[in-house]
Amino acid sequence: MKIYGHRGAAGLVAENTLESITKALEFGVDGIEIDVHRCKSGELVVVHDKTLERTTNGKGKVSEYTLQELKRFRTPEGYMIPLLDQVLDLIEAKCTLNIELKGIGTALPTVELLEKHIKKSRWNYDDFILSSFDHSQLFQIKAVTSNFKLGVLTEENVTHVLPVAKELEAFSIHPPITTLTKDEVDLANTQGYQVYVWTVNDKTLIDQSKSWNVEGIITDFPNFAK
Repeated sequence: MKIYGHRGAAGLVAENTLESITKALEFGVDGIEIDVHRCKSGELVVVHDKTLERTTNGKGKVSEYTLQELKRFRTPEGYMIPLLDQVLDLIEAKCTLNIELKGIGTALPTVELLEKHIKKSRWNYDDFILSSFDHSQLFQIKAVTSNFKLGVLTEENVTHVLPVAKELEAFSIHPPITTLTKDEVDLANTQGYQVYVWTVNDKTLIDQSKSWNVEGIITDFPNFAK
């Protein structure tokens, strides 16, 4: 079973920061999951919420600030909001990267940026999973390329999103641990989909996921899970 650091190592270091991702890499994770939004000046920035208040000293929507303006804000620990570009340079294919497309209009710019890194560095197409709760963004990717693995995120169960996964020819389905059952994992596997479960922090649930042949878990504590 693969261990993915949730937003880096979110249970240990401020989420979606270069420092948190560095910490996850230190634990030898199989993958890292991050979130991307597009800021006002067009760059892809790594932050979970569409607003700044929860994770930084900023206020308002990420999409309403330019990159230069976002650089002024800090997490409580003093860390900056990183660019997706910086994260790609930092990880440099040391592990798989699951990029969750959060904001509107992130799909195609993300594909374009990844293509550039694949051409110039050690990254390969197989190193990425592009996922989203906004399935329309995944369809945008499917319309322009079949090179990337697509992950269908859901807050419900596998059965609920199987039709979407089939239409997308998706690689994986990403349900929450709260709805997971062995039958749902078996259903996904028999239909040809990998299952990546979020957010698995409890030892009992980690062991349960492994016994159910889940492909990977996304966890805030990759050190504990490993």
